[in-house]
Amino acid sequence: MVTKFETVDTIRRPIRGAQASATTHSELKHVASITRATAPPSAVVYCEGNFAQIDGKTANGLVRHSEAYRILSVIDSTYGGQDSGSVLDDVMNHIPIFGHLDAAVAHESVIPDTLIYGMAPATGRLSPADRGVVLDAIALGMNIVSGLHEYLSDDHEIATAGSERNVTIRDIRKPKPSKDMRLFDGSVSNVKALRIAVLGTDCAIGKRTTATVLARALNAKGIKTVLVCTGQTGLMQGAKYGIAMDAVPPQFCCGELEGAIVAASEVEQPDVILIEGQGALSHPAFCASAFILRGSQPDAVILQYAPKRAHRCDFPNMPMPSPASEIALIESFADTKVICITLNHEGMSEAEITDTIAAQSQQLGVPVTDALARPAAHLLAMVVAAYPSLTQVPSMAAT
Repeated sequence: MVTKFETVDTIRRPIRGAQASATTHSELKHVASITRATAPPSAVVYCEGNFAQIDGKTANGLVRHSEAYRILSVIDSTYGGQDSGSVLDDVMNHIPIFGHLDAAVAHESVIPDTLIYGMAPATGRLSPADRGVVLDAIALGMNIVSGLHEYLSDDHEIATAGSERNVTIRDIRKPKPSKDMRLFDGSVSNVKALRIAVLGTDCAIGKRTTATVLARALNAKGIKTVLVCTGQTGLMQGAKYGIAMDAVPPQFCCGELEGAIVAASEVEQPDVILIEGQGALSHPAFCASAFILRGSQPDAVILQYAPKRAHRCDFPNMPMPSPASEIALIESFADTKVICITLNHEGMSEAEITDTIAAQSQQLGVPVTDALARPAAHLLAMVVAAYPSLTQVPSMAAT
């Protein structure tokens, strides 16, 4: 596989030419052993009928960014034979899409380590067809990763099959025992790093993606940044700090998030801690944004919204709120301020993105950008403009 060669190359680049010594079979076996030990597990992402759609947000996120798994391919018969990057962002990423599991497995020289369930359906449950794919993957010896509210490790049929094949079933949303959960104690107020929450006007609107883009840009600028994730996709991607917020009992939500932020502060000593938002504060179906604002006590908020989205995701009778109303609600609910707006450009042309950025910036009185359709430097500049001390050295957290 190409990925295997790339991994080996990061371990040791061979000397070529007259000075190169002969490579023995034992040396090759040693390098292969190192590769297996150091490379993240390979994975195929299952997203039948939903890739590049709202309910495929887990798969969408994984093909854009993943540290925990080497994403080999995506399964979605709608786009079979196409490149996932081209479908999702109009930029090739060389992660192919296949129509079914057999084709994805046949494409590789060895059976992939993992099948990731890459959808986040409103029901939070596995369909009968999806169950068949999971069982087929287990029969091949593949581990299973799921972010559903339905815990596959508790499913008798799936758990029995997994035990027989000695595979791991990882339920991202399965919480730890409540006796091990943490209550809020206010220690987040002692965190020295600047805390910025990335919230939105709806679910599945790009909050995690924008937070990831910003974290990369800040770190590239020498501003040490940690992203604390609050959903299943971020944890699948390999976030070091975070919780699946909607799987935690309400009594412990603020405390568990506070604990993740305090741990990130103590261990990493960052300048900035970004907190991934969930749902929307104004959304009647979700409470996570309220817990995020209370548990993280952010200094600032970045608000993500989709100008062309007419109604709430999965709620056709609920019109989308305006960014102005969401800003007013956030700033009245918490002692914080919205410092900029980021767009989700679904359904928008390039000209519409440009016009919307100009119009909303003037109307709302805060800078506006699009984390994917515009350079990340634009978003970085907005944050630095709001907090000029970020460019100073030594870092804020160390002072």
